[in-house]
Amino acid sequence: MGRLLTDLGRVRYIHTLDGKLQSEGEGYVLEVFADPQRSTLVANQALYINVCSFDYLQLNQSSDKKTYFDLVQENRQLRLIPLSNPLQDQSSEHLNAEALEAMVTQVLSAKWDVQIDDEGECPF
Repeated sequence: MGRLLTDLGRVRYIHTLDGKLQSEGEGYVLEVFADPQRSTLVANQALYINVCSFDYLQLNQSSDKKTYFDLVQENRQLRLIPLSNPLQDQSSEHLNAEALEAMVTQVLSAKWDVQIDDEGECPF
């Protein structure tokens, strides 16, 4: 259950109790954990999901063939509808890492150039 939920990222959530809507909105899954002493928390568009808060996870597919997740405990359900694509997110993170690496390389290269230029001068 935890593995499936960890990579969700941005989601639309729908919380129902006895089939009646309790809350809904959009948020980002920040943490997925298993701790019988803590609760699942949805606050400030952040979701902290405790897998121990639910009896099971049901995978479903919408009419447009997109997967969504129902976390169920007795008469309570938390539906998570992914709004982000983990493949695209990983790709953009990879690009961001490459851009950062290129910037660091340029900075280090510039530092070496400055040091080489300074070696020819007498500090006194």
